[in-house]
Amino acid sequence: MSGPSQDLFPPPYAESKDILVNHSKSSWMRLYVPTTSLNGGVASKKLPLVVYFHSGSFISYTVDSAVFNAGCNLIASPTHRPVPKNKLPEAYDDGVDLLEWIKNNSEEDEWLKSYADLSNVFLMGTGTGGNVAYNVGLRFTEKDLTPLSIRGLILLSPFFGVDVTVGAGPDNLEKIKRSGWKVMVTGVRGGAMIDRQRDVAKLMKEKGVDVVERFTDVDDRDEFASIRSFIYSSAP
Repeated sequence: MSGPSQDLFPPPYAESKDILVNHSKSSWMRLYVPTTSLNGGVASKKLPLVVYFHSGSFISYTVDSAVFNAGCNLIASPTHRPVPKNKLPEAYDDGVDLLEWIKNNSEEDEWLKSYADLSNVFLMGTGTGGNVAYNVGLRFTEKDLTPLSIRGLILLSPFFGVDVTVGAGPDNLEKIKRSGWKVMVTGVRGGAMIDRQRDVAKLMKEKGVDVVERFTDVDDRDEFASIRSFIYSSAP
């Protein structure tokens, strides 16, 4: 995902802090709050909570990488254990741990308590992170996350390979449909995965999932505005 323009997010974009999620797995997250909220004290209107899973082919990058710090508009960005040292589905398990941590600590963490609208949660990921967001979401389609309420998935140029097929297993897309989630799927024309990404969106639509597609050229300067529009149009 390309960095935001200064018009959308004038520097400094956000304040952040790191939080240990699971000591035994050495997993942690970086929590971001826009400076506009912090500078004004307690926000008059809480912000949608976006959980962003980074890309990197399950191998490279963490939330500590500069490429992700450039955005600074995302509320929660967790780490996951990389392959090949760790095998799937451990990356999905780490995402589950993160949501469970937020569920259990939303009243204790001051930033979550003051600034996060937990009734308006989105799982978002780029590349392999889109794969993680999708699979973590599947685990919560029929699980109580109160006070969190997931409203949708944002899959940015998601990676779904031959061995990780959307809809594999019984009724996965039916579960997403029943949840009432909206799903945004993006891709880059001419990209290596564009056909697969189009197939993902098509299959979801055929199963009755509410899908928003965005397939654009490489330099998509409006991507952040499109994501913001999707989030606020999906609000309860």
